[in-house]
Amino acid sequence: MSHTATGPARRPGGPMGGPGFGVTPSLTKPRDFRASMRRFSARLNPERWLVALVVVLAVASVFLAVLGPKLLGDATNVIFAGVVGGQLPPGVSQDQAVEALREAGSTNQADMVASMTLTTGIDFTALAQILAMATVVYVLSSILAWAQNYIMAGVTQRTLFRLREEVDHKLGRLPLRYFDSTPRGDLLSRVTNDIDNIAMTLQQTMTQLITAVLTVVGVLAMMVWISPILALISLLTVPLTFVVTMAIAKRSQPHFVQQWSWTGRLNGHVEEMYSGHELVKVYGHRAEAIDEFDVANEGMYESSFKAQYISGVIQPAMAVIANLNYVAIAVIGGLRVASGTMSLGDVQAFIQYSRQFTMPITQIASVVNVLQSGLASAERVFDVLDAEEESSDALAERALPVPTGRVAFEQVSFRYLPDRPLIEDLDLAAEPGEIVAIVGPTGAGKTTLVNLLMRFYDVDSGRILIDGVPTMLVHRDEVRRCFGMVLQDTWLFEGTIRDNIAYGAVDATEEDVLSAARAARVDHFVRTLPHGYDTVLSEDAANISAGERQLLTIARAFLADPAILILDEATSSVDTRTEVLIQKAMAALRRGRTSFVIAHRLSTIRNADTIVVMDRGRIVEQGTHDELMAAGGFYFGLYRSQFEQASDVVND
Repeated sequence: MSHTATGPARRPGGPMGGPGFGVTPSLTKPRDFRASMRRFSARLNPERWLVALVVVLAVASVFLAVLGPKLLGDATNVIFAGVVGGQLPPGVSQDQAVEALREAGSTNQADMVASMTLTTGIDFTALAQILAMATVVYVLSSILAWAQNYIMAGVTQRTLFRLREEVDHKLGRLPLRYFDSTPRGDLLSRVTNDIDNIAMTLQQTMTQLITAVLTVVGVLAMMVWISPILALISLLTVPLTFVVTMAIAKRSQPHFVQQWSWTGRLNGHVEEMYSGHELVKVYGHRAEAIDEFDVANEGMYESSFKAQYISGVIQPAMAVIANLNYVAIAVIGGLRVASGTMSLGDVQAFIQYSRQFTMPITQIASVVNVLQSGLASAERVFDVLDAEEESSDALAERALPVPTGRVAFEQVSFRYLPDRPLIEDLDLAAEPGEIVAIVGPTGAGKTTLVNLLMRFYDVDSGRILIDGVPTMLVHRDEVRRCFGMVLQDTWLFEGTIRDNIAYGAVDATEEDVLSAARAARVDHFVRTLPHGYDTVLSEDAANISAGERQLLTIARAFLADPAILILDEATSSVDTRTEVLIQKAMAALRRGRTSFVIAHRLSTIRNADTIVVMDRGRIVEQGTHDELMAAGGFYFGLYRSQFEQASDVVND
């Protein structure tokens, strides 16, 4: 089946990194960073040995990557020593050349030559060995990095697999109360978008954070080893980098907020206009709709441009700081090479290290931002996992006999909120085969009565019995198998018409499906479709009419062949002729079965065996249609007002 969930879109860039850094700014932060981090980390316990292996691979990969520039520096020294040595006059040794330079007053050059190990030419054997070693180092580093990401991808997906499975099982244990109080879109977003965000966070932060921290430590160690003075110069750029990054991020953040606010408004407008495009055209509001779209589109353009432009300044700003650092290192390094206190290869290696030093620092700042977003999503998922579950019925000690449909409410009381009574001391009995219609104004407790009957909620006091067995002593699943439901709001999944009907019985045969379809007056219109029962219903079953969708749900209930039927104005979406046919088919199906009908149109339940009139959670009247009309009470008033309203509409 297909479900579509909408949620916040994920940005391609952000204020902490801008274009090129792959950072997604978070507009939400975790309520308790440490507690959420501990709980988030605990999810990795089943994979702890693989996580440890990832850390070991990261250490080895970073070590080799950090070693690479030093090897390339050594290769440069071999080349430079060969070039300088090749310029010495024949028969002149290195010591003689140094002495001659000192006598000529070229002290710096003499010191530089003295610090080198000159050769008469480039030692290609040594150079080849160093370059081969550098190649092996870089290849091994890349292989280890690939292995690290490969293992981490498996760790992430298995962790998220377990989390999705746990959330799915949790949803099955949550009471209807939770779904009534939680917006459906928000719940779907937690199960889909937030879990996807956790996966992205886990994949990115684990590998990037470990690699970035190790790279900073390794590169800094190499820089200090090569030249403490140049290392100090490079360190001076770190606080400047953070100051510039945070300053730009602070300015771009409000524009990102506006960007996604306008995005939500624009998407909402497009969805609304698309779903209601016929009414927009009928009432001549096309121009207004276009104007509203233009306003939202312009707002999104302005905010997106400013957000991307300002956050995009980060990369060139970091480049300027890096170039200033490069100039300082090049100048001071050149002077030290000239003075003989550093080799040219060491300066080259140091410049490479300085380039590597800034990037992981920026990555660490970016990863913290991504981690906050991931932890905020994790908290939303944990809220679902921590929600109070249905009371356990593991101690259920009774089993229902083959149900005949006898239902009784005895002194039942229930309230959604502790301080707001809804149903109090309700008594009601229904015999097998009876049609019990439940009527009353909005909020009277009609749907609540059905929810209690199916144990979507448990009663506060009193008891409900099916065939003399209290439902509180029976497993919920067993209780619900006694019922078939047809609601006013149809629910069909993306699949064939045959599959949607067969949903009512797992072991249904082709003949069973066809019989149910004929009983529900579905067969005649299905056979007019090009593919008949193999017709695939689109999302929301938009390729058939509302009345036909309702007929399919009724056919599904026929196929289930339950002992007790619950009908919530099940024929409200069909035409009058079809309604009459369905009522006749239902009359045949209801023989020997109990039917509870929640009625809004009182004309549809005039032939009910018992009409229960509810108001404010209490049964105020009970009897047949004729008895209640003769009594001239609450039902009489409802019935009369409904037909007077219909008459007024006709007269107008």
